[in-house]
Amino acid sequence: MTALLRTDVVEGRDPATGDVLQVVVERGTIAEVRRRASRDADLPYLAPGLVDLQVNGYRGADVNGPDASADAVVAITEALALEGVTTWVPTIVTAAEEDIERSLRAVAAAKAAHPAVDSAVPWAHVEGPFLSSEDGPRGVHDPAHVRPLDAAEVERWRGAGPVGYTTVSPHGPDAPREISRIVRLGVRVAVGHTHASPDEVRAAVDAGATLSTHLGNGIHARLPRHPNALWAQLADDRLTCGFIADGHHLPADTLRVMLRAVGPRRAYLVSDSTALAGSAPGTYRTPVGGEVELTPDGRLSYAGTGLLAGAAVSLAHGLRFVLAHTGVGLPEALELVTGTPGALVDGPVAARGVIQAGRRADLVRLTPDGTVVDVVRGGERLPA
Repeated sequence: MTALLRTDVVEGRDPATGDVLQVVVERGTIAEVRRRASRDADLPYLAPGLVDLQVNGYRGADVNGPDASADAVVAITEALALEGVTTWVPTIVTAAEEDIERSLRAVAAAKAAHPAVDSAVPWAHVEGPFLSSEDGPRGVHDPAHVRPLDAAEVERWRGAGPVGYTTVSPHGPDAPREISRIVRLGVRVAVGHTHASPDEVRAAVDAGATLSTHLGNGIHARLPRHPNALWAQLADDRLTCGFIADGHHLPADTLRVMLRAVGPRRAYLVSDSTALAGSAPGTYRTPVGGEVELTPDGRLSYAGTGLLAGAAVSLAHGLRFVLAHTGVGLPEALELVTGTPGALVDGPVAARGVIQAGRRADLVRLTPDGTVVDVVRGGERLPA
């Protein structure tokens, strides 16, 4: 890592216009953005740092289970930054309440001890334990710890560490009441891992749910043509939808249609990466699920089956996949990994994921296919 000078300039092309952007950085903050007309094809494109709202682990470090620690959160922060991801959300999965709170304390401790982590990690996402207990929608979440939706437990989590949102299945008559209570705590609610009916999805949104977690996954493999919970979420303009774009969780055609349906302002990409993301291809044994196989193209599956065992690539890979396989152009694709998720972190007025004076200088330079060339994180140049 190389610290920028007290005042320095980061230069790259605007992905939307091709103009050259000169971003003046002072003490880690964007002081000024200059623009000049140019069509210099050799200059990389310049974008905000990438924002990943769903990360379970990366390169051997995990925010779940017995290995969850402040050191793991620090390690993931540093590894992701090298991939261009300067903001990320630790995702804690279904477990006993004391285990969820242990992971949240690890996040809180890392933020308190390390300014770089505090800047990169706004809060945590708790995916579960209030999910469908049915095979299929439950995914690989531990059925022994799936339990009824309970706002009181969410309130207890907040005493252990920062919780930004939680993923729930809104099936059952008590779901709207509990969702409303969670939202009043200042915690967003996402719909996911669900067998809820379309009416139950709409009731959840009426109660305050605003997100969909990795839409198209965490649901029964066979559904009625219509109505079903997928159509209900795609159609509701009050929901902003996350998608895993690793090329395995959603076929390219499916992802392309879903992105068209919701548009870039209602869609964002997540990696949903596990601790095996970034590892060499091979066979591994994991605490949940046992033996898994990681192929050279990043597919992580249970050994001897075609069943997915999580995601194993970074958000930068998802950006490249969207550009290569969905017909989405670079400006719109970058919105999926910067502006839209950034607004969910900070709100539309103070959002990260934009290049603007007064914001933290988190920047990436990229090639036309989305490959990260280099990264600036809060005043430091990082090798890509």
